[in-house]
Amino acid sequence: MVSVRYNSRPGPARPDAGIVKVSTWDVGTPQRQRRTVEALGEAWGGRDRPLPGLLSYSVLTGEDGKTLLHYSQWSGEEAYQEFARSGRDARDAEIDRAVPCIERTGPHTYELYRSGLRGGGAGEPGCVVIVDVEFAGPDPARQRDWVDAVFEAMESDPEPVPGGIAAHFHVGTAGDRVLNYAEWESAQAHIDALAGDGEGIGTPTPQWKRVQSYPGVTGGGVHRYTPALSLVPASRRTGRDGTKCV
Repeated sequence: MVSVRYNSRPGPARPDAGIVKVSTWDVGTPQRQRRTVEALGEAWGGRDRPLPGLLSYSVLTGEDGKTLLHYSQWSGEEAYQEFARSGRDARDAEIDRAVPCIERTGPHTYELYRSGLRGGGAGEPGCVVIVDVEFAGPDPARQRDWVDAVFEAMESDPEPVPGGIAAHFHVGTAGDRVLNYAEWESAQAHIDALAGDGEGIGTPTPQWKRVQSYPGVTGGGVHRYTPALSLVPASRRTGRDGTKCV
């Protein structure tokens, strides 16, 4: 049985997640965006069959009014592939009947590499900022070195921007991309941070300049989201840090 929690969000730092699957859906309009969230809750909440290996499945609505981010945590790739063989198509078909013509991208597969606090980690997340970084060809060492460079820049920044809460950096298992799941107090706090003196988030220090000019980076993007719902197996209800709840 799956518990559906609206306006809820995942716990990206939970230690038992072997892999994370991330995909985006383009549904076209704010009205279709809302209806798709409803259809997802109906499609998942109406089934009693357990999904071994599923830890959480969260959906976030894009600030653009047309996209949805899907962020799911699994015990491992085998558990996800079993779901793909036995249950994914039926759920997608039910959602497509409610909201036809959804454009799907992904999923990409990640592993959590590093998590850290920003701005003291205070406050309740009201906005999730997804930062995608793409590299020229697979190189796991380069992925991790880039993330380490970001942490060095954050930790040495003399004027950390307010409003940032936490950053959760995921490395793609294919070796050619990084995803930062960043929690902010609000969308406005992130907008204000981007309007600062540096290129992006952070002051213009040598450490941030190294991140911004890192060799091998070929693309990426920054998008803001709001948590819409989380689907959690009822038999494995946990807190955001992965602690089992009673």
